[in-house]
Order: sequence, then structure tokens, then C-alpha cells
Amino acid sequence: MDWSKIKTIFILTFLILDVYLLFQFMKIRDANKYEVLTEASVEEKLKVDEIKYVELPKNPIKAQYLSAKPKTFTKGDIEKLKDQSASLKGPGTTLQSTLEKPLQLNSKFEPAELSSFLNESVLYGDHYLFWEKNDKKNTITYFQQSNNMPLYNNINGMITFNYNSSNQIVSYQQTYLEGIDKLAEKEEILRPLKAIETLHQKGVLKPKSKITKIELGYSTLVPLSASQLLAPTWRFVVDNKESLFVNAFEGEIIDFNSEEKLSVE
Repeated sequence: MDWSKIKTIFILTFLILDVYLLFQFMKIRDANKYEVLTEASVEEKLKVDEIKYVELPKNPIKAQYLSAKPKTFTKGDIEKLKDQSASLKGPGTTLQSTLEKPLQLNSKFEPAELSSFLNESVLYGDHYLFWEKNDKKNTITYFQQSNNMPLYNNINGMITFNYNSSNQIVSYQQTYLEGIDKLAEKEEILRPLKAIETLHQKGVLKPKSKITKIELGYSTLVPLSASQLLAPTWRFVVDNKESLFVNAFEGEIIDFNSEEKLSVE
């Protein structure tokens, strides 16, 4: 047996392996560099357009789809309501109630004013979060929540209070989603910066804007008569007044006033 030849073969083999490993290392390093540069370029584009934003989450966030179904209210539910005259609308998924004694609001409304009434006089009242007060429609809207995350603009999970010219709540309409279940395992969702980039690219986020708040909630992905599929959704509040929404899994910009969606490219 020629040991010198075997030794040479081993040396050449390990040399080739070293070269291959070095090549793979350089490839991974360059890929990481490219990713960092791409991320930096997004920030640079936003900076050029004078778009500012609050501090973004640094760590990856995981979430999952949810399923739910509209609750059908019953006469038994109505009987639980005190000092109200309530009825059911349509198939019973909407509860309409008129207060026997109007609830007076302060001239400058604060959500805390309705906390006691929600908790004591409304079915599942503690399952809702304040959304907005609309002085044009004389309404105060609350969205249902799941694990402290709002279900955005879901007509099957909200309360709308109606107030009169004397700033008194006189009635409300309520819908509720029940049987909220988690689907599949949690997966990493879209980074907020990527969602902001999409809003910017599509022209939805205007130059000189400031994102003043970022939060995660859910929106309806597939609305069905008997059930719903809810997807994690980023909400970006712009200049403390406008809300922009992006599907946190698929990267689509959500316009609640239109069925059309814009996708991340």
C-alpha cells in the first residue's frame, strides 16, 4: 500500500472541503450584508420623504389565525338586561336596546365614562374596547377584543352607542363573536418596517407623515355567514388621526371601505 499517495489524497480532499466551506460562509455573509443594506435603504427612503415613526418592536413577533362565529342572542339574554327595552334584529345576531333613562355624557367625552355601564349593563361589556366617537353621526363605537387585541371593523363584533343633541346616550346596537379559537401553530408575522414600506410604496403613507402609534389586532380574512377567519393585522395611526391597516401575514393593505386589497410586492 502506497501511504504517500493516500496521504496526498487525504490532504487534497480536506483542502477541497475547506474551500467549499469557505465559499458557503462567504455566501451566507454576503446574503446577510444584503439584507442589512436592504433594511437600511427602506429607512433611508422614509427619511428622504420625512416620514417619522415611533419605536418599532425589535424582536420577531409570532401570531396565528383565529376562527369565530356570530352569536345568536336569545330571549334569555334580553332578560338579563336591566332598565332597558331590548329586541333582536334579523336572525338574532344583532341586539338593539333603548335605555329607559338616558345616560348623560360630559361635554368632553372620555371612554372611562362608559366603563361602569359596559361592565354592569351590557352583555359581555368587558370584552369591548373603545374605538371612536363620531360627532357627525352622534355615535360612540366599541370593538370587540380577543386577548386584549381589537377585532377591527368587524360588524359581527362591535357596539354602537347613539346619543342625542343633549349629549345623552339613548340606545345602542350590539353584535358579538363567540367560540373564538386559535388555528394552527403561531408563525412569525410581517415586520412593522416592511408593512410601513408597503404603505409608502403604494402611496398610502404620504410624505411628512408621522406614525404616532403601532398596534396589533385582527381583521376578517374570510367572512362567512356561519363563521369567520380572522387574520393578525397591523394598525398604524398616522398623525394621531388616520388609521392604516396591513395584513400581518400576507402583507396586504386593508381598506375597510373597499373589498380591493393591495399586496406587498
